[in-house]
Formats: sequence, structure tokens, C-alpha cells
Amino acid sequence: MIHPTESVEQIAVRSGLTPEEVTAAETRLFALGLLRSSPGGGRVAISPESAADALLAPLEQDILQRRIAMAAARARLHALSGDYLEARSMRSAKSSIEVVQGIDNIRAVIDDLDRTCATSIDALNPGRPTEDAIRAALPLDLKTLERGVRKRQLFQQAVRTNRAVVQYAEQLVSAGAQVRTASVLPASMLIYDRSCAVLPLDPQQAAAGAALVRDPAVLNFLQQLFEHCWDLGLDFAEDEQKAGPEPTGVEKDVLVLMAAGKKDEAIAHQLGMSPRSVSRIVARLMERLAAESRFQAGVRAALNGWLS
Repeated sequence: MIHPTESVEQIAVRSGLTPEEVTAAETRLFALGLLRSSPGGGRVAISPESAADALLAPLEQDILQRRIAMAAARARLHALSGDYLEARSMRSAKSSIEVVQGIDNIRAVIDDLDRTCATSIDALNPGRPTEDAIRAALPLDLKTLERGVRKRQLFQQAVRTNRAVVQYAEQLVSAGAQVRTASVLPASMLIYDRSCAVLPLDPQQAAAGAALVRDPAVLNFLQQLFEHCWDLGLDFAEDEQKAGPEPTGVEKDVLVLMAAGKKDEAIAHQLGMSPRSVSRIVARLMERLAAESRFQAGVRAALNGWLS
């Protein structure tokens, strides 16, 4: 048993340690609050429970004060929700088309529309999303779908060969979204609740800015454009090869006429079909051939021997 008034040298002899090791151990114990200086000289050992209370009490007090400050800040911000919604509605009413510039501002507007939409989101996504864009979009997409919002996402067919986009699409479909691909898409577009559309000012340069469109006539046109592209799309999970590698029957007839330069309306008239049905078959054929244009589809079909 070591007496509390023993010197460092005495403790070293009794414990088999060097004086330096004893001094270092005492320093650590004092820092942890497990040793205290006695008014009568020497040291007093403190129980670990008492030392923990003394050591952590200031930290717990600081955490409590921070939680109180956070709760107060949250309450002040929530109190502004009514003013924000009123200002937002006034902004919408004053301008049917609003220009937003700066990539950070565009992202903030899109995040806000994602969080506040109530019924539907329709999206055209030409090109190939970057992995950074996918990582940023996925959490918001999943939260939106959890709220019961209907989401339709249309990509270009080329993304079917991109692993990151395929995984992203599979996650969306698993969460309840509808995802399709089409050969050609006109431009990027987001439509929220059929009441607000987001369009790029410059399709080649996303950072150039975006237009928020709320004009009913323009929105109606944009929604019809989306529906047209959607009708031509192929479900992402659909087996593209289910009819076999080579088209037969009506598909073969459409392919031959398409390769001959016929337009959908002319093909429909010649085969006694609706133009929409022909457009869907053409879209599926271009998907199967991984073609970006009708000319390219004709060339690849010929190389495959499908036109013989």
C-alpha cells in the first residue's frame, strides 16, 4: 500500500518503476481527476465515478447550452415559414417566367422544389449524369418518393451501358419511381406538380442559368412534350431482347420501311397502324440497335443482316 505522502522516489522504489515513470503516471492521473492534492500534503485518490462527474460536467453543461441554442434557433426559423410561403406565392404570382443564375442558386431552387412538391415530378435527362450529380440527387429523390410523390424519369438510351446510372435507375425503380430511356431527348427539363418547370438557359452550359416557368400555356406545351417523349420511351427494366435479336413480323416491316427513309406517318399509313404505335416500335428498334439516329439504325440493321 502506497502512502499518500510518500515522495516520488519512495513510490518508485516500492513499485519497481523509475522516478520519471512515476511522475508521468501521476501527471496522467491528475489530468483525469483520479488524484488530487491534499490540503495536508500529499495526494488523495478519487473514485473513477467522482472523477468522471467532475471531468465531464462542464462538457455536459456546454452540450446542454448548445441544444438550448439550437432549439431556439429552430423555433425562430420555423416561425418564418409563413412569411416565406407568402413571399414565395407572391413571387410566383408576379412573374410567370423567372431567371435564376449561379449554380448554387439553381441547386437551392431545385432542392426547394423537390422538398415542397406534393404530387408529381417529371424529368427529362439528356446526356449522361455524372457520379457526383447522382450522389447529390439520390437522397432527395428517395425522400420525395417516400412522401408518395409520383416521379417519372426519362434518360437517353446510351446510359444503359453506364454502371453508375444503371444502379441509380434501379434504386429509383425499387423506391417506386418510373424510369424509361429514349433514343433522343430535346433538352433537360423538370416539371413539378404540373405547375412549375425548370429549363436550362443554355443546354450546353448548366452553370449559365435556369428559367422557372409558371405560365399555364407554356407549362401545358412542356407537359405535352414530356408525355410525347415518355410514350416513345422504353421501361428501364424491360428486357430489350425478349422478341429475339432479329425483329420479325410488324417490327421487321417497320424496320425495312424506316431504313428506306420513310417517316413514321408514311409507315403508319402504309401498314395501317397509328403513328404513335409506329413511333414506339421505331424507338424499340433503335434501342436494340443502340443507334442515335434513324440513319445509324438502318446501317446497323443492314450490317446485322436484318434487312435481307
